[in-house]
Amino acid sequence: MAGRYNENPFAEEANVNPFANGGAARGPTVNIPLDSSKDLKKKEKELQVREADLIRREQEVKRREEALAGAGVVLEKRNWPPFLPIIHHDIANEIPIHLQKIQYVAFTTLLGRALMFLRLLNQTINFNFGHYVGAFFLSLLYLLGIPAAYSLWYRPLYRAMRTDSALNFGWFFLSYAIHIVFCVLAAVAPPFVFRDRSMAGFLIAIDIIGLTTVVGILYFVGAGLFSLEAVISIWVIQQVFTYFRGSGKAAEMKKEVAKSTVNAAM
Repeated sequence: MAGRYNENPFAEEANVNPFANGGAARGPTVNIPLDSSKDLKKKEKELQVREADLIRREQEVKRREEALAGAGVVLEKRNWPPFLPIIHHDIANEIPIHLQKIQYVAFTTLLGRALMFLRLLNQTINFNFGHYVGAFFLSLLYLLGIPAAYSLWYRPLYRAMRTDSALNFGWFFLSYAIHIVFCVLAAVAPPFVFRDRSMAGFLIAIDIIGLTTVVGILYFVGAGLFSLEAVISIWVIQQVFTYFRGSGKAAEMKKEVAKSTVNAAM
């Protein structure tokens, strides 16, 4: 009976040891090729060359920007209006704080002139096109004053405020004075200057209101807007001139003009 229990009850399980026969239960080994030390050094060297090239390019761009800044050239990125950038405009970051109010008001006169011309064109199409075709084409011609105003007086003022350039101040005074004269004439609208009811001035408004009250009132509104534009513009040029004279730029402008004249003569 003792012999009955001599057999090891775990002997058969011992034969299923997965580690028996030197790990015969393992699957096939997948050979994954590893980069050699030589390949790693080659790639590291390529990355170092690329990094050095990027650093060299950044230094070259920075050197050019510094050279342009030293020559008085400012790189400008178009950022206004935000939905369709066509000009560079950043009063808050580029114009000195004590001059920002003047610059903002000047910008308002630019926008006001653009809006009035667009309104004038619409008014001419609606009320005059059937009887005064010439007024329509003259209104189209007046629209060219919008980009002209930006180039001739607003941009020089912006640059003058930003860089304290005496010549830019001088160009602004000349162009802006013409702008003020035009606004005054547009507000009055004498017939020997503006023909075929092409401008919404007081004289034309008086003539029209006798024919149709509604159109006459609209012309009076246009004349009032041009008058307001003229008044605000006079304030702007007065403030700019006060700063210009107090900062000593007048004497500097005379020297620059004399120097330019001598260089041109030579």
